[in-house]
Amino acid sequence: MAQYESELTAFLRKLKSEHPEVEREQMKGRAIWWDKHPDPDDLRRWEASRVRMPAYVYFAAKPLNPASGS
Repeated sequence: MAQYESELTAFLRKLKSEHPEVEREQMKGRAIWWDKHPDPDDLRRWEASRVRMPAYVYFAAKPLNPASGS
C-alpha cells in the first residue's frame, strides 16, 4: 500500500537530494543558534530564583474573607 506524500514533502526530498549542501547548512545554522550548553553561572541563578508552585494554582494563597468583601 502506497503512503501519501504531500507535494511539500516531495519537493523537500527532491531539493535535498539535488542539493546536499542544504542539509549541511541547516546543521551549521542550528549549531550556531541552538546547540549550546547553558552557562553554569546562569544555571545556578535560575535554580536559586526558582519559586515553588503551589499544588493547586487556582486557590488563593490566603483564604478570601467573604464578610470583608475581599
